[in-house]
Amino acid sequence: MALDLSGIKETVENLIPWDTVRITTPAAGEPVFGPVTGLYTYPEGDLVYEGDGAVQLAGTVGGVTSLPAPNLPWVDETRSKYKLLTPLRAPLAERDMLVTVVTVHPGGDLALLDRQWRVQDPAVASTMTVIRMTTLDQVQQTREVP
Repeated sequence: MALDLSGIKETVENLIPWDTVRITTPAAGEPVFGPVTGLYTYPEGDLVYEGDGAVQLAGTVGGVTSLPAPNLPWVDETRSKYKLLTPLRAPLAERDMLVTVVTVHPGGDLALLDRQWRVQDPAVASTMTVIRMTTLDQVQQTREVP
């Protein structure tokens, strides 16, 4: 007898204060420095998903990695542990895709806007899933002094 999780899935989805998130592929090209904002912006990639999502701290503070990783430009870059929640109808995010929060729910944290996260691993998929979880690392912004 198979366990029907459709009722639980609907209940969980209704409990989450959804923001609107955008998942894109990384675009080719170097980041561009914005002299007004003082931040680097990355070119837009291909849109994979835009819809309901929630970015959450993954329960622990970030750390420092001592080994180089493909998505880090140098050793000892901080890692910010976040997770992305999306409904099961959203496509699976793949490693190195970029996530941005486009709008926040009423009363939501406006600090989520204008930030970008990189997908660390493919989205979790399992037999008993009611919500999609994806591990994220915040893209670190740097300032350059002319």
